[in-house]
Amino acid sequence: MAGIRQLASQTLWYGVSSIVARLLNYILTPYLTLKLSGGSYGDMTLVYALMSFLNIVYTYGLETGFFRFSQRKEYSNDLYNTSSVSIITSTVLLSVVLLLLVKPLAFVTNVADHPEYITLAVLIVAFDSLSAIPFAKLRQDGRPVKYAIVRISGVVVYIALLYFFLSICPKLAAEDPNSIFAILNSRNFGITFVILANVVQSAFTLLLLWKEFKSFRWKFNFQLWRELMLYSLPMLIVGFGGMINETLDRLMLGWMGVSKLEIGAYGACYKLSILITVFIQAFRLGAEPFFFKHSTGENAQKTYARVMKFFVIVISIMFLFVALYLDIWKYFIQNPKLWQGLKVVPVLLLANMFLGIYYNLAVWYKVTNNTMSGAWITIGGALLTILINYFFIPRYSYVASAWATFFCYGSMMVACFIWGQKKYPIPYAWKKLLAYIIIVVLLFYLHKGLTYMWSNSWFSFGLATLILLSFIFFVINVEKKEFKKLPVVGKFIR
Repeated sequence: MAGIRQLASQTLWYGVSSIVARLLNYILTPYLTLKLSGGSYGDMTLVYALMSFLNIVYTYGLETGFFRFSQRKEYSNDLYNTSSVSIITSTVLLSVVLLLLVKPLAFVTNVADHPEYITLAVLIVAFDSLSAIPFAKLRQDGRPVKYAIVRISGVVVYIALLYFFLSICPKLAAEDPNSIFAILNSRNFGITFVILANVVQSAFTLLLLWKEFKSFRWKFNFQLWRELMLYSLPMLIVGFGGMINETLDRLMLGWMGVSKLEIGAYGACYKLSILITVFIQAFRLGAEPFFFKHSTGENAQKTYARVMKFFVIVISIMFLFVALYLDIWKYFIQNPKLWQGLKVVPVLLLANMFLGIYYNLAVWYKVTNNTMSGAWITIGGALLTILINYFFIPRYSYVASAWATFFCYGSMMVACFIWGQKKYPIPYAWKKLLAYIIIVVLLFYLHKGLTYMWSNSWFSFGLATLILLSFIFFVINVEKKEFKKLPVVGKFIR
């Protein structure tokens, strides 16, 4: 139980940084949907979809390899140096190549009229990749507090710059029509300002990590690097496939003629799954080094099974918290034209639940050095994503993309579970966990059916609260023995 407590503590800190960062960004959703037109928000969605792919290419699974090899004492002196030299060199080379290909990339991304978006996006990804290994070092050294401070500071800078560019500049321009602010305002640099603020944020984050960044030496252990690449490159395929599953749908929507307004609606409503995605992100930040550290323990498999149980319980509660109160969450999107995408939010919530479970299940191929197995699973999911989007977007638009995400992550979860149980058996209480997921889905549809028959806001919110509290009470009673062992919470369970 001590190991789980440590994971919970670190996840809490990573969660604080992720939640604060995401919530601050989430608060920006109503602000940006108010300041930008639906079409402009669609452009921004497309650019950030491209950046997600580039982030994977720039880091090529090296973070996971770093955690894996940090357990090997013979490489303890060379690991940070070799990893840093590798990622600095590749970042410089990739950035030069991409900056020479800005116009073709802008065309592929469906923002051909604005190649400057791509230039700024490459700079963001370059700064972020240079921060990757210093951030990994903080996680490996068990320093979540500094990790949280750096992350939150960067987001605060980003928000301050956005407010200056989008709210202060227009006021200054109105006061003095001959000022530089008037020139900037007249050229409608809205999205350029959004991405430029992100460039400054990424550079500022790297500056805050300067102590960790500069601590490496230009020493390169080729044998270590070769082993790192053999382990990490399949994780590049995993990551790249994951980004195909997560973001290619938005690019395909653009390629297949879906309007920028509909793409913007899908991108904005996708963010309403924030609570689940934030928790998954925070969990991954703490879990990856945790899983590797406990991989050699006597009860490693039991620990992993226990972690999975608590994980599924938390995301099941979060599903209800978002899905049942969707009529409140929608007001974070200030442009009512974008509310058309709300119908896909429950589907995306379930899809992200499957993704989170998959990340838990993926421990088997990471600790057994079978990363190529993870690559095959992800490739299968990516192919499914592409096929569903290709055949159904023309008829169902972004609704097809939401269901593609659902079936993709669901199939990856099932495949990873079946394969993992053959290679590295873990005693998951899968029947009970599946029951929790089915119950929350049925409760959601119960709420939807009853509120359809009586459309009243107070009734809807009251019923939602009753359902949510009832499910929590039900789970606590079923898992009473487990909850009693938890710190703080256990004192209140009888």
